[in-house]
Amino acid sequence: MDGQQSNQMTDQAIATECLLSAKSAIIGYAAAITETATPELKQTLQDHLNRAIYTHEQLSNYMIENGYYHPHDVNEQIKVDLKATQTVLGMTQ
Repeated sequence: MDGQQSNQMTDQAIATECLLSAKSAIIGYAAAITETATPELKQTLQDHLNRAIYTHEQLSNYMIENGYYHPHDVNEQIKVDLKATQTVLGMTQ
């Protein structure tokens, strides 16, 4: 694997991890909003939720633009995921 491909895999792995973290934050904030008792805390959590949604959108756009993420084409996403998996397996051998 050449340096450019290695950097691309690193970028893809980091972006994927960040995207998953943003999704997790969205779920957590949404759940917390339904459980909070005070309007002030609810507003704070909603602000955090909105930021997490914005972050998710930015990360998704970055990944789509770089060919790492194909949310509307499952077959293409499977190809990307398989290639990434094969690359990682090749690195461990």
